[in-house]
Amino acid sequence: MSDPKKITEEMKLQEQWYKDAKNVAIETLSDFVRSLVKNYEHDYGTICHAVTASAIAAAYAVDHSKQGGITGFQASCIMWEFIRHWMHYDNKPMRLIDYDDMLYPQYEPRSTSISPETWKYLKKKAVNNLKLFNNTSSPEVIEHWKSIVAGKVPFGYKIEK
Repeated sequence: MSDPKKITEEMKLQEQWYKDAKNVAIETLSDFVRSLVKNYEHDYGTICHAVTASAIAAAYAVDHSKQGGITGFQASCIMWEFIRHWMHYDNKPMRLIDYDDMLYPQYEPRSTSISPETWKYLKKKAVNNLKLFNNTSSPEVIEHWKSIVAGKVPFGYKIEK
């Protein structure tokens, strides 16, 4: 076995990894992951691509199995589950913004509003932050949290279902 090849993001090897990940099967998954770990000496950025390509390969491998065949809707659920569990965002409201939606007027509320549940979460979090970080946060941040607790929705957003 040869020594790992020192690589950088500028070499763009990750572009091929992402293409190859889509064709991985259960039987080839460990070889794919092993090649990313053993064949390269990663830097700060390339290791992120190796982890991502490995995760994508695993998703495709399961989807290519007899039990696979997920729909686009299921794929979006998987993406959110991955974010929640990888990033530990279990109970935080989140939104992914597709800026192409700004090309269509019917999507305006998505860019200018938050749900009542998100507003409730933000107020509760602001109260908690004031208790925990009142003496260590910048005055500007403290004032912002106080305005949320007082009922001012941030950044010009509206509360809408």
